[in-house]
Amino acid sequence: MDLETLLSFDWSVMAPEFIILGVATLLSLLDLFLPKKIDRRLLGWLGFASILTALGFLVGMYDKGPTEVTTILYETYRLDSFAMAFKTLILAGAAFVMLMAISYEPKEGLREYRGEFFYLLLLGVLGAMIMSSSGDLITLFVGLELLSLASYILAGLRKKNLQSNEAAMKYVINGGIATAITLFGMSYVYGLTGTTNLQEMWISLSQINARDMQYLLVIAFMMMFVGLSFKLATAPFHMWAPDVYQGAPTPVTAFLAVVSKTAGFIIVLRLFVTLFFPTRSAEGSSMLFSMGEFIAVLAVASMIVGNFVALRQRNVKRMFAYSGVAHAGYLLVPLATVNFIFIFEAMWFYLVAYLFMNIGALAVLQVVTAQDDSEDLSRFAGLYQRSPLLAVLMSVFLLSLAGIPGTAGFIGKLSIFVGAISEPNNAYVLASVLILTTVVSYFYYFGIMTQMFFRPAASQEKIHVPVGIRITVLVCAVATLVLGIFPGLAIDMFGSNFDILLDIFETDN
Repeated sequence: MDLETLLSFDWSVMAPEFIILGVATLLSLLDLFLPKKIDRRLLGWLGFASILTALGFLVGMYDKGPTEVTTILYETYRLDSFAMAFKTLILAGAAFVMLMAISYEPKEGLREYRGEFFYLLLLGVLGAMIMSSSGDLITLFVGLELLSLASYILAGLRKKNLQSNEAAMKYVINGGIATAITLFGMSYVYGLTGTTNLQEMWISLSQINARDMQYLLVIAFMMMFVGLSFKLATAPFHMWAPDVYQGAPTPVTAFLAVVSKTAGFIIVLRLFVTLFFPTRSAEGSSMLFSMGEFIAVLAVASMIVGNFVALRQRNVKRMFAYSGVAHAGYLLVPLATVNFIFIFEAMWFYLVAYLFMNIGALAVLQVVTAQDDSEDLSRFAGLYQRSPLLAVLMSVFLLSLAGIPGTAGFIGKLSIFVGAISEPNNAYVLASVLILTTVVSYFYYFGIMTQMFFRPAASQEKIHVPVGIRITVLVCAVATLVLGIFPGLAIDMFGSNFDILLDIFETDN
């Protein structure tokens, strides 16, 4: 590629990525050369400012129009509605996680390596953003690995904590296996099409006689989906999640639960909708639709395993890990039904709701468990006496996670339920499992509330809430309630700025 060609690209579409990359590099250099006596929290605030700046540039790109697609680097990078919609979630979630990281102070301290925390977090965010805009298997995989490698290190960042060491080891092993399986499935699709470009792939696959290639396509589909199911922590590929959630620093747990999970669904939607929706199966229907039963089995297994195993957990982080497995199952329901009237909007709104309620709950958990570094359920006993506002806000997040009316979580579950029972799918079994397992989740979510309001506190000492946690908890609580009462604010924004179904198959205008 000569210099003239390189300069001809519209690099402005990558402004958010350049901001994150530039600040991550700057933070790594500052952390290396600044005197040890300087508080590294200053680097965290700089990282937080960079995320907000990148988000501002991204919002400024909304005026490009919902169906205008810009591609650069020979269509390996795409700025389309899909990318903008999900990058918004990634950056918003990363901003809250950064605030949690700034306020995080475990028992053994983080002074020696706090700076690493911030720039590794930014690199993970950069990987997720690259995945959102990838138009090629190679860039998609590079983004996935950048996110994964940063996450592995972050999970083990508490170097003197044995649980954190165990979490990092288990995450690396399971992540490596998942990556290998995913890459093996991708190699089949590449072998059938002779290209790594997603647009060229779907055109080639749509012209292939599926009867001749049916078994190879099914193998490719299942290998990629199983590999990515490790990333999503769906049952039965969730075995790493409880230990990693428990051992990782709480801000990293929030990052894995929200940003990393969102990135996982990004790659699932980008790959499987682009490649397998236009591909015909041997029966003549869309291959994505014909594989719906396989996805539905994973969805049902995740909803049942996640909610029922969560009932037995005393460690709140492990409880949230199994809750995350259940929520991954809820999010697979729209993909299993392949109802394109609902699929993108329902999944996007649910991820928005999940972002606020999950990060808010984990932020409260971080404050409550700060003194003795224990996440046992009993740590919430008497929280209402010690900090009434914190207990009320935690209740908002738990009610939303449980799907109680008046919260964003209820609207998210309702949109998925309506999509499941609507024509032409009528997936009543999936919808029934969703409702029944949601009822099961009431027991462990309300169990935390019982501790907060009806159990005596072991200590009457007031809880100190750092400024970063205050901002995170208050904003998340307000957003959870506002989106529960006025869901149209998010839905209208999605409809007016993003038209994913129309432009996900479009080439550069």
